[in-house]
Amino acid sequence: MTRAEIIRHFNSDNSAELFAEADRVRLEYCGEAVHLRGLIEFSNVCARDCWYCGLRRSNRQIERYQMAPAEILAAARAAHQLGYKSIVLQSGENDCYPLGDLTSLIAEIKQDTDLAVTLSIGEKTAAQYAALKAAGADRYLLRFETSSEKIYQALKPDSSLKERLRCLSILRDAGFQVGSGIMVGLPGQSVETLAEDILLLEQLDLDMIGIGPFIANPLTPLKDAASGTLAMTLKTVALLRIITKNTHIPATTAMGSIDPQGRQKALSCGANVLMPNVTPTRHRQHYQLYPGKICLNDAPEDCLFCVEGMARSLGREIGKDQGHSYKIKGVKGAGRPG
Repeated sequence: MTRAEIIRHFNSDNSAELFAEADRVRLEYCGEAVHLRGLIEFSNVCARDCWYCGLRRSNRQIERYQMAPAEILAAARAAHQLGYKSIVLQSGENDCYPLGDLTSLIAEIKQDTDLAVTLSIGEKTAAQYAALKAAGADRYLLRFETSSEKIYQALKPDSSLKERLRCLSILRDAGFQVGSGIMVGLPGQSVETLAEDILLLEQLDLDMIGIGPFIANPLTPLKDAASGTLAMTLKTVALLRIITKNTHIPATTAMGSIDPQGRQKALSCGANVLMPNVTPTRHRQHYQLYPGKICLNDAPEDCLFCVEGMARSLGREIGKDQGHSYKIKGVKGAGRPG
């Protein structure tokens, strides 16, 4: 799909055909399974000062927390007992945990369970990535949010888009299944820059792509900015499904936070992953990148019951395996390209 075609879809008032085609491509290349990734948000301490994020370093109005490795391990074991095959360990970008603590934690999780482990803990050195992979981590999620250098520098003043993309390359070389993603509706974003985002995501040939709407946070400098819309976010999901074919694409919590049916709508136009929260309930209210986040008071078993019912209400089945990348030779999947 060309840049002009992507822009035409963004500008169209009728998305029905686009969504139907995305759902058809999802079925052909990924099948009916909805893969679950249990999300453990183990620390909200962050050294970055991104203008859109509630965890930003300069936000003095949130209570910071760090789960001890033993508590993280207990949460992973609990997720496994609930039947999860995959978890995501996510935190703010920080150096609060010695590398040895993280590698020991990952090794214990892999020893005790058959969970696939995704890390979402920010930029690290090549040596650190290699150590985390050697400990048993399977996947790494590192979103770049926008491919526009101008927008990136305005919203992430203490970060570098070039370095972010370099880290994605290092992660691939280290043997990780690699995920990244963008936000839709960022201040300064246009359909033209969003089209460039999609083309870069295609070029990166990722194993997973996370798409979410920008939601203005009152505790950030962007508190008065207009938030992104679900309509544009769903178009982005659909376009990426059609273009990338077999990449895992989650129906993100942010979509469900701006529309009660947001995740269901995403599953109907290309998404094939859900990421229910399995963080201990007492910590959830302190991990709010944006306001209005859903499921803050739910127990892990409640979130699981909810997403299972959501998938089945759409006639979909819950994935019974670890949901590894369809791009890996030998992984079960319908009609993988190449």
